[in-house]
Amino acid sequence: MQPDTIISGIEEGKLRALAKGITLIESRKTEHIQQATQVLEALLPRTGNSLRIGISGVPGVGKSTFIEAFGLSLVRQGHKVAVLAVDPSSQISGGSILGDKTRMEQLAREENAFIRPSPAGETLGGVARKTRETMLLCEAAGYDIIIVETVGVGQSEIAVAAMVDVFVLMQLAGAGDELQGIKKGVMEIADAIVINKADGGNKPAAELARQQYHNALHIMRPKSPNWTVPVLTCSALKDIGIDTIWETLEDYRACMHNSGEFEEKRRQQAREWMWTLLQDDLKELFIHDKNVAPLLPQVEESVIEGHTTPGAASRRLLERFRRH
Repeated sequence: MQPDTIISGIEEGKLRALAKGITLIESRKTEHIQQATQVLEALLPRTGNSLRIGISGVPGVGKSTFIEAFGLSLVRQGHKVAVLAVDPSSQISGGSILGDKTRMEQLAREENAFIRPSPAGETLGGVARKTRETMLLCEAAGYDIIIVETVGVGQSEIAVAAMVDVFVLMQLAGAGDELQGIKKGVMEIADAIVINKADGGNKPAAELARQQYHNALHIMRPKSPNWTVPVLTCSALKDIGIDTIWETLEDYRACMHNSGEFEEKRRQQAREWMWTLLQDDLKELFIHDKNVAPLLPQVEESVIEGHTTPGAASRRLLERFRRH
């Protein structure tokens, strides 16, 4: 399929064209990278019209069940929903994301829903890069809600927070002392906290956890002067509290738009992303440089064996790179 055909197909919301466009983005072939750039440039004016939602949480928190219930609720309200994933663990363990289409069976059957597993990448940056560009294609195809799920832990959450408008942290109740499970770094990037599985006998524990998180947020520096991070409870399995979460996210969007913070955040994300891509591309250029590549294994070995310092090795390689 030619780039022009992919572009017009995505503009018409055709799934086959969207899938072909994403395949181009995921490819490492030089020819495909050029075509992907052409497709993205042409579709850029049609992007940016969605609400980008990041969702993270500890294993077993019920992210897939929640995303399915949440996605179905949004589709029924007339939205078009795309679910993407950042999974840096996939190349190590096979990851769990590949099972998402089977776990989200109902949502996957919806005409106005699109679920895309994350491509395995050599680096988290590589995975995030593809997810960001896939997000733009989904927006151009008319998806107005983009859900980005983080399957890995740690840095993947930071990467997802840097590409979305609102970051939702999901937590479990009844797993011992709730506050012990709080990762301060992740708490600091959350725009909303959701305690899942708040049903049946687990309701009192969920309410206790909600109060504890609420108290913990009070002693942390607010992420935004215009928004107080809410702590909500829900049961994705029983479809309880899902609508309230969506209402909260709509309140967040309105609040951020009114203050001007929404657009400013997107501008800053675009700027930071440009520098991230530049660093990645420069590293690739450097590693494959005809002067540097032959010397690289020898210099690496010297550092590993302790014959030279990393700083001296870096300077030696840079000097070789400058000889053009």
